[in-house]
Amino acid sequence: MRLNSLAVHAGRDNMGIAHVPSIDLSTTYRTPVLDEATDNIDAMAQGHQPINNPIYQRLHNPTVDRLEKAMSALEGSEASVSFASGMAAVTGSLLAAKMVGSHVIAVRPIYGGTDHLLACGILGLDVSWATADDVGSHIRPETAMILCETPANPTLALIDIEDIVSQAGDVPVLVDSTFATPVLQKPLMHGATLVLHSGTKFLGGHGDVMAGIVSCSEEWARRLRQVRILTGGNLHPQAAYTVHRGLQTLSIRVRSAQENARYLVERLLDHPAVEQVLYPELSSCDPKGLVGRQLAGGGTMIGLVLKEGYAAAREAMSAVQLFTPAVSLGSCDSLIQHPAGLTHRIVEEEARASGGITAGLLRLSIGLEDPEDLWFDLERALSREELALSAK
Repeated sequence: MRLNSLAVHAGRDNMGIAHVPSIDLSTTYRTPVLDEATDNIDAMAQGHQPINNPIYQRLHNPTVDRLEKAMSALEGSEASVSFASGMAAVTGSLLAAKMVGSHVIAVRPIYGGTDHLLACGILGLDVSWATADDVGSHIRPETAMILCETPANPTLALIDIEDIVSQAGDVPVLVDSTFATPVLQKPLMHGATLVLHSGTKFLGGHGDVMAGIVSCSEEWARRLRQVRILTGGNLHPQAAYTVHRGLQTLSIRVRSAQENARYLVERLLDHPAVEQVLYPELSSCDPKGLVGRQLAGGGTMIGLVLKEGYAAAREAMSAVQLFTPAVSLGSCDSLIQHPAGLTHRIVEEEARASGGITAGLLRLSIGLEDPEDLWFDLERALSREELALSAK
């Protein structure tokens, strides 16, 4: 099946006569035959799926399993492992990497929470920060993983996954593809080892559920399941059901919001308050020609650098009425936020500056509203910002 059909039908096998999947909320399962239960415990302790009994929700859950099968179908992976949040998925992936080595390489910019997790040292990993062009020079015998994000949060910078994989050699590459979704990008097809999504964003799609998910080989999935069992970072069945339901409309939501984003980009390029528009389909943002080769479209996220810096960004965020000034992204409604002051505030100041996360940068997550209404709100906010600044 093609992507649109997979998004609707994947993970819906063996449902009996039911039209939609059920939610299994059991925290524990009956174990009347002890020998069989023991065999299941042994299998799951090694990261395998249960033979015939989940035993306990922290070990396995049928509703969560349906979501994982659906994501594997969308990403073209052998397996997927879900977590309670995107950050739980990142943490789980790094702890799984630590099973095979003590050193990881990360390419900035990345999501602020991921950046801080790596920089603060809490996981006991040795971290090297690299650019996309010099990843290979940082590899050591103990390097366990290379981590990057494309399009990057929040600057929409693009990374050539095949080039990273070529530099990596035998070192596993994890790509955070949250901004792209499987609709626009499939990192595993370009050689990545693992692809990570914050399911809180586009996969859920309505701003009402938290989740994280990693798609990969069964070998890596076994490591991730072991970490999940040990740390308890499980996705709740109700959340898994909600994300799985969100997948049904993923393609249509992403493509519709992408059209809105394209419309706004064209208008913003000529606005006098705007110094730079960051959007993957602009030639200035895609020097390697990755859109069309790796990325199927520019997506729904826009970076907006305002000429008057922080003061202008602050004024614009307070002036919008249709856009919601809030963090997160990928919802049906449009959001606007200030990365340097919010999502990436916790990142070291020097790292923010070197990654292009400036005081005048706003990040827009474009939703499904009428594009004319979005433009009216944004243009009015930017014009009010100009008037307010000139009055001062």
